[in-house]
Amino acid sequence: MLILCLHLQIPFPFYIRYLNMKKLYFILIILLTGFNLFAQKLERVEPMFWFTEMHNPKLQLLVHGENIALSTVTLSYPGVKLVKVNKVENPNYLFIDLELSKSAKAGKFLINFSANGKKLFSYTYELKNRNKSPERIQGVTQKDFIYLLMPDRFSNGDKSNDVVQGLTETALNRDSMYYRHGGDIQGVINHLDYLKDLGVTNVWMTPEVENDMANASYHGYAVTDHYKIDPRYGTNELYKKYVETAHAKGMKVIKDIVHNHVGTNHWFYKDLPMKSWLNQWPKFTQTSYRDQTVMDIHASEADRKQMLDGWFVSSMPDLNQRNPFVQNYLTQNHIWWIEYAGIDGLRLDTYGYNDPVYMADWALKVQAEFPRLSVFGETLVTAVPNQAFFTGGNTVNRGFDTHLQGITDATLKDAIYEGINGKNGWVDGINRLYATLAHDFLYKNPNTNCIFLDNHDMSRFYSVVGEDFDKYKMGLSILLTMRGIPEMYYGTEILMKNFSNPDGLIRSDFPGGWDGDKKDKFIAEGRTNKENEAFTFVKTLANYRKNSPALQTGKLMQFVPQDDIYVYFRYNDSAKGTVMVIVNNTDKDKNLNTDRFSERTSGITVAKNVISGENLSFKEIKVPARTTLVLELN
Repeated sequence: MLILCLHLQIPFPFYIRYLNMKKLYFILIILLTGFNLFAQKLERVEPMFWFTEMHNPKLQLLVHGENIALSTVTLSYPGVKLVKVNKVENPNYLFIDLELSKSAKAGKFLINFSANGKKLFSYTYELKNRNKSPERIQGVTQKDFIYLLMPDRFSNGDKSNDVVQGLTETALNRDSMYYRHGGDIQGVINHLDYLKDLGVTNVWMTPEVENDMANASYHGYAVTDHYKIDPRYGTNELYKKYVETAHAKGMKVIKDIVHNHVGTNHWFYKDLPMKSWLNQWPKFTQTSYRDQTVMDIHASEADRKQMLDGWFVSSMPDLNQRNPFVQNYLTQNHIWWIEYAGIDGLRLDTYGYNDPVYMADWALKVQAEFPRLSVFGETLVTAVPNQAFFTGGNTVNRGFDTHLQGITDATLKDAIYEGINGKNGWVDGINRLYATLAHDFLYKNPNTNCIFLDNHDMSRFYSVVGEDFDKYKMGLSILLTMRGIPEMYYGTEILMKNFSNPDGLIRSDFPGGWDGDKKDKFIAEGRTNKENEAFTFVKTLANYRKNSPALQTGKLMQFVPQDDIYVYFRYNDSAKGTVMVIVNNTDKDKNLNTDRFSERTSGITVAKNVISGENLSFKEIKVPARTTLVLELN
């Protein structure tokens, strides 16, 4: 009776004194009939299935359901060992440790849940054969040209999923920058040929997993279900088809993932497994966004803690990556998606805000399973040493190896802008670009950095250069010939513009992606003459890049700017086709004598302009004002 009252939160002495006979009779009937006040219910198991012959034999299942911790777990399947059943603070969770031997075969088996010797229910778990095709996961290299898009804003290929009942945000309003617009994965599939024709080799979408948030859920960075594609984008099966279709067309896929935080509508945020699942504070504490505190040898521990453990925003709870259950959950989820869909690379959102020890361990575990997978982290910082601090190799005396292959090269982006827009000085203008690249010695391999001019979080490139078409061509010429892996934000090829205040302005729909759009800019007839000129410019350079060993695998050699002219070469000692890039950011035409570049130009008498196709006499080259010349030397 005492246990019953406590469960019902009834003051026991009160009911001893005042309960009438009918209520006592009712309670006695409950006890005598064995009504289970602690009824158990199974709601989900994650990962919902796994794969044979993984490098790591350990697997931890998260099991969620009402009072599931009161159950006893049993299973029997050859090659699968039940190691431990972990109970945590919340009785609605179990974490089941399994060990899968190399002899375990693909198949299904029952995980049984029982209480007091009586079976309650079972979950049919499946092991699937691992896809061991060596060409399936290809990795991302300098050979690639990445196209970044937001699926909600690119193209609506399936109207039936525009509004999904049962989700928090049901409005579809293309007139508002904050609501869903209806773009989806099928829309991207429908335009893969457009991207391939443009010269794109790799597609990166902002996160496609479920974001069941009440406001501005379209951006994808507030996940509410790690194992489910947002139904407004499609299904898990459609996502896998998208990757397979891209591969069939000779293209690759990058998946955008978030370690640091989730959305407040995440199913496990509403029923936390344990208090330490999140970074908890006495009151809401936002991150300082100060990356320097992570690397500053003089930093206070309090500042470092706020940077790493503070929440990104109030609607994005910060995961505690020092918790081993959180670690297993995230790492297994990412491995599951890579194996399930055959993804070629990962972009890691808000990389610098994650627990560094865990992220190094994560990188090792993921790379052990997928040696060819490429990974780069978002590091929107302001200096080369800050970027290098996060990359692999312990090149800046960090004290340990992060094993992170590359970063989003924001400092190079800033230097390109300064080189285009700035006034030349000792450390300004084009000299900033030269000096930034001179710091490449800080990286283990700068060629694995993702280089870019803009993205979904910053003002569009065409607007930042003042809608100056000459500067536009200068910047894209540098992007597509520079060391590293180039990324271009969707719509740049058709001169989409705007400043990021608010950010919805830079996330406009791609014209033509929706039935009824007045203009279809996926086709030449729908574009203006200037837009077609921009499209052709990008297409020419990007497709040239596909066939240039110098740009795909070559080294970089740069020369100190003289007379406001900056020159660099991409070259490969074992192949012909050295590429010479000449940048004139001034308002005056220049004549460039090539004698000082003899280290790379011995024997060259003629250079081919990659854009125009014309041959130029090499001894002295005329460089028009505000121009980047891309020349092939043979």
